[in-house]
Amino acid sequence: MTQEDCCCNRTKERSREEYRRLIHRLNRIEGQVRGIRGMLEKNAYCTDILAQVAAANAALNAFSRELLAEHIRTCVAQDIRDGKDATIDELLSTLQKLMK
Repeated sequence: MTQEDCCCNRTKERSREEYRRLIHRLNRIEGQVRGIRGMLEKNAYCTDILAQVAAANAALNAFSRELLAEHIRTCVAQDIRDGKDATIDELLSTLQKLMK
């Protein structure tokens, strides 16, 4: 992995498979959100809408977990091997934001 492949430049080249998996998840989430809007437009019952919101939140959390795991395996691991300890602080900050 070259320096350009890592997050230190705030961009990352993803494998086709990683890109495909992440886009697939986002497409499903986008569909869920459109479905929630449709439910609201059709005056669906509140708890039914809330159940779909919970499902969309769970899907976003799963997306975040997958992206974070890949980030740790690639960007963070490479930066640690390269002696860039500031990446650990960045990771901790990111984890704190995700745990709010």
